Amino acid sequence: MILLTGATGTVGSELLPLLLESGAQVRTLVREPRRLGPYRVDVQIALGDLADPFSMRHAMRGVDTVVHLAATIRDQPAGSIEELNGLGTIRLLRSAERAGVKRFAFFSAIGATSFQRTRFFRSKAVAERAVLEAPLESIVFAPSIVYRPGDPWITLLERFSMLPVVPVSGSGRARYQPIWAQDVARCVAAAIDGADATPSSGGSSSRSHGEDGDGHARRYELAGPQTLSYDGIVEQVLDASDRDRRLLHLPLPLVRAGLRGLELLAGSTAFATWEEAELMEVPMTSERGPEDAKRLGVEPHPMEAVLGA
Repeated sequence: MILLTGATGTVGSELLPLLLESGAQVRTLVREPRRLGPYRVDVQIALGDLADPFSMRHAMRGVDTVVHLAATIRDQPAGSIEELNGLGTIRLLRSAERAGVKRFAFFSAIGATSFQRTRFFRSKAVAERAVLEAPLESIVFAPSIVYRPGDPWITLLERFSMLPVVPVSGSGRARYQPIWAQDVARCVAAAIDGADATPSSGGSSSRSHGEDGDGHARRYELAGPQTLSYDGIVEQVLDASDRDRRLLHLPLPLVRAGLRGLELLAGSTAFATWEEAELMEVPMTSERGPEDAKRLGVEPHPMEAVLGA
């Protein structure tokens, strides 16, 4: 039995059908089962979230593998970024250990370190360290920026493209290796299935890629085949939308003040938050490029091919 969190998210909604097609039994930890769409009749449903330890314990019954995708890039009514991404992951991990779960797969991010400028990356670093140090078999996926057509981020950029100029927070020079959510899901499914029998070591992270010294942990950096600045990503969306627009770079202090004011007025329903905007100034690239994905049998698609399809 696989317990999947974040089943309705950008990666989870691509991964869930792959797991079901492989014949796996899947249980999803969700707050709103209706968001599972037609798949809600194909899975076991555990109602709850990362802020509810009781629902975690209930969800673990009979589980041998946890795939933990759920995360947030903004504070939620149920908890802050640190509580949900960091402490929530650690609670889920400890619950898995007590329940005798054999394997725990976790989604971190390229560039997640404890000294990062953003709360999101710091919270992910705390959680990743706990997962890699846990006594059970662990798999960590550290992707660059993940996207898919129609996701909230791409949709927001498409809406901005309807303006006379497209606003960009900060310099727009931070570099990424964007990877399609469907390619990421295929990597996760392959790793769970044991496709990577000979993990390698080395790479850009301070931790090794592949197995650690005890042989119980694997870590993959998932990156697409292109290295693009944030400006370059916006231009890819503009090209796919067949719109020619000038980019307007907004100073970060102005963006911070404007979005903080918006959050005070709109709360968690704001179209964007400062924490989200700040992420666009943090590079997410791997020296390995798409090599880890290829080791898992996946050839990542370039962004222009996905958005232009």
